[in-house]
Amino acid sequence: MQSEDLVPTSKRPRPPVVAVTGAASGLGREFLSRVASSADFRRVVAIDDHRGDVADVTWRVLDVRDPLLANRISDVDVLVHLASDFALDADPAERRAYNLRASQTVLTASAAARVRRVVLVTSAMVYGAAPDNAVPLPEDSPVAAEPDSGVVGDHLEIEALVRRSLRSHPGLEVTVLRPAAVVGPEVDTVITRHFEAPRLLTVKGSAPRWQFCHVDDLVSALELAALGQVSGVVTVGSDGWLEMDQVEELSGLRRFELPAGVTFGTAQRLHRLGMTPAPATDLHYVVYPWVVDCASLRAAGWKPAWTNEAALRQLMELREGRHAVVGRRLSSKDATITAAGATVAVIGTAAIVRAARRKRRA
Repeated sequence: MQSEDLVPTSKRPRPPVVAVTGAASGLGREFLSRVASSADFRRVVAIDDHRGDVADVTWRVLDVRDPLLANRISDVDVLVHLASDFALDADPAERRAYNLRASQTVLTASAAARVRRVVLVTSAMVYGAAPDNAVPLPEDSPVAAEPDSGVVGDHLEIEALVRRSLRSHPGLEVTVLRPAAVVGPEVDTVITRHFEAPRLLTVKGSAPRWQFCHVDDLVSALELAALGQVSGVVTVGSDGWLEMDQVEELSGLRRFELPAGVTFGTAQRLHRLGMTPAPATDLHYVVYPWVVDCASLRAAGWKPAWTNEAALRQLMELREGRHAVVGRRLSSKDATITAAGATVAVIGTAAIVRAARRKRRA
């Protein structure tokens, strides 16, 4: 008998049961479709307020904010929480209330049901965008974004909930994925709308760098997180970044440069008048760098399938037929009227301000 025969063979760990919230649409459906037939998971549970179209999974229909969620995940090892609302045009107060209540319920219910691991998605925006940011930002960089009424503020509040939950429930493991600017079908953000404008707004003296995260790569990173191959704070994005000259060449769009004071002051006035969906602080993310270094994923052997160049090309294909100025969607007629050469951004914003003033005086 050889000595190797005396060494006991270790049993392979039993595959976990994974549950996915927000499973009927959007990112939740994309992730559900990927893991539905994966041998790495013993069973896949889909949770949403209505049944979706993905087969070979166990559907459990309920609102993720329902405290009864704990009873419905008692057999779950890992919960991937993707039931969120980050729509730019949603009512800010209602959107935040939904996102915080959903995240709080998921974390509390998971601890009560002894779920081993929870995975959430926020954004690399929480690092903040600033002219003096390191390129790239390490994963352990401080959270420096400004709290506001927009989507970034939602992400900050959700991460604060996570920190409180970790203190209250030390046995619960929580992994937070922070993607770069997400690109893909049905993705609508302040970043994607930036590329719907006839010109790319820039700030004098700034040096934007662009990094994207395709939905496909975010889904593959979520799978690794669900399997426990990465944990803690994990950034996700394509390798490297694009300089502004490269973005202009690839997109076919030219930059339109304004002083910082004019840019942010006008954007703040427009937002205060209710004419743009995002606060002025969101414009920082299209003029200043917030590139991230995906160190944890690289160490786990993960590689993005999409380059920044390929992601930008798809973004430009998806923008066809859409028009926006300072994040505000315009009709084709409005876009034709305001797209007057190099002054499109100024003309568009000035027209919106004048219209709002006339409306208030009437």
